Amino acid sequence: MKASEIRKINNTDLEKRIGELKTELFNLRFQAAVGQLENTARIKEVKRMIAQMKTIIGERVE
Repeated sequence: MKASEIRKINNTDLEKRIGELKTELFNLRFQAAVGQLENTARIKEVKRMIAQMKTIIGERVE
């Protein structure tokens, strides 16, 4: 998801999406620890999306 697409979403939906991504990140880390994770790059993607969303929320507050 591009930053321009994220900017179109309101803050409440972004917070909800961040919560979903954090849950996904937890599950991915758990799978990696157990050795069942096939796509290790997904962890980086999810962390990056969370950071982008938090940055855009921070921009709106200022």
